[in-house]
Amino acid sequence: MDDRTEPTVPAIRRAGDLGVRVPLGICTAILVVTALYFAGGVFAPLAFALFIIAIVWPLQAMLQARLPKLLALAASMLATIVVLAAFLWTVSWGFSRVGRYIVADAARVQVLYTDIAIWLEGHGVEIAGLWAEHFNVGWLLRGFQQLTSRVNGTLSFTVVVLIYVILGLLEVDVIAAKLRGMRNGDAAQVLLTGSKRTAAKFRRYMLVRSLMSVMTGLVVWGFISLLGLPLAQEWGVIAFALNYIPFIGPLVATVLPTVFAAVQFGTWQMALLVFGSLNIIQFLIGSYLEPRIAGSVLSMSPFLVLFAVFFWTFLWGIAGAFIGVPIVIAMLTLCEQHPSSRWVAELLGAPKSAG
Repeated sequence: MDDRTEPTVPAIRRAGDLGVRVPLGICTAILVVTALYFAGGVFAPLAFALFIIAIVWPLQAMLQARLPKLLALAASMLATIVVLAAFLWTVSWGFSRVGRYIVADAARVQVLYTDIAIWLEGHGVEIAGLWAEHFNVGWLLRGFQQLTSRVNGTLSFTVVVLIYVILGLLEVDVIAAKLRGMRNGDAAQVLLTGSKRTAAKFRRYMLVRSLMSVMTGLVVWGFISLLGLPLAQEWGVIAFALNYIPFIGPLVATVLPTVFAAVQFGTWQMALLVFGSLNIIQFLIGSYLEPRIAGSVLSMSPFLVLFAVFFWTFLWGIAGAFIGVPIVIAMLTLCEQHPSSRWVAELLGAPKSAG
């Protein structure tokens, strides 16, 4: 007697459905990523605007409970613009001060360049030939054109984001009412609850990130001051600003002062000391202190954070580096709201004991 049982019709149907859904899901993901890449000029400002709306909405809701809606909107937008302008001015001030100092200290930079060139030529690398081949007037003109284009693009990006924010703040209540009136109650509940929790996590994320950035800037400022390296305040400001970009920002904020220290002190030992000490500072604050302050509310796999930064940087450039982690936070939060997708949040989130 054969004890083997034949597959039932429902089992065969489920297997067939799975065989269709998996390739369909992969094709859909590829199409979505392609659309995000080629339409980054549309989706990147929208993502930034939604992020800002989530952060600013409590202020808007509090003001419009006491003031006319348009007047409350004007006050909220004014506060938002003031904060963004202050941040951009601080970043510009720090980098411009460092740039002016380097230009004024060009003789020391030339000495370091000469030493490096002699060392490289002694090992078979002709620096003069590389300069003549790659760094010429045409290269400078192209660089200037690219810089001008990036500045214009940033201004246009900012204007579009602010327009999205204005329109979005006006429609938050309307969209919430439409969701509550949806016939599909499960979908409405997922979107409503997920949106509220995502907004709360965004505010927590920015609060923790800002606190850690201020702490990083102060510690870097103090350390560089103790070393006697010039522009300690400016390097602290740069470390503060770049800390808003996970992984990439702290790396840049470590490398730049290291090169500056090599120019100022003229020894690789001091440059190595600066590089190692700044990395320890970044590690202790970013990898040890920040997760304990953020807690399990923002628990994410470190691998996922790193992947999010590089993935969204690939799609949208520097804008993606800023917004990549919040996008993943939103995706995981929405996945938590429904049993069919909760496994994604459980798989990609940090362990429960991480907080």
